[in-house]
Amino acid sequence: MTQTATFPKLKRGLVAILRGLKPTEAVAIGQAIFDAGIEAIEVPLNSPQPFASIASIVEALPETGLVGAGTVLTAADVDELHKAGGRLLVSPNIDVEVMGRAMHHGMVTMPGVFTPTEAFQAIKLGASALKFFPASVLGAAGISAIRAVLPATTLIGAVGGVSDKDFAGYKAAGVSVFGLGSSLYKPGASVEDVARRARAAVAAWDEAFGGA
Repeated sequence: MTQTATFPKLKRGLVAILRGLKPTEAVAIGQAIFDAGIEAIEVPLNSPQPFASIASIVEALPETGLVGAGTVLTAADVDELHKAGGRLLVSPNIDVEVMGRAMHHGMVTMPGVFTPTEAFQAIKLGASALKFFPASVLGAAGISAIRAVLPATTLIGAVGGVSDKDFAGYKAAGVSVFGLGSSLYKPGASVEDVARRARAAVAAWDEAFGGA
């Protein structure tokens, strides 16, 4: 079965990027982030035993949690993600085979794009949302210029060099989803520190977008 999954209605358009997360800390970190109000969690595949971490977080969180993988580069990775119970697929690029497998499994997809050509290709391949990456290089002005020629219903995300201090500026460019990486989590960070950062990001989101 092939189907295009729509991006779910989250309380906040925030995706926690947990690059470097270890399976032994996955549940505690994932739970802290979810409890702070961030429902979408991504474990990049260049982390230690990422599928083990993803499976643990999926099992620990309620069904409202949107858990998956980032840096997904091959169709085989997509199948492994599905086996782990992940529903969210994030990639740094747009790849036909990866998108095809994701559609087969009915996953929510957020492929990385940087140009109008890539953005339209991603839309054609059924992307649930577009991940402009690295957003800090394009900036809000660059994303806004590309956004102007895309279909009005296109969901726009900004990832890469983005923190909770940037929400207002990117909102004006039509961005409604943000991937937060090092501003939220770094390897070795304590659960308490991650929770504090997550709460700060949630507060900044609520201020910029008018609440959950």
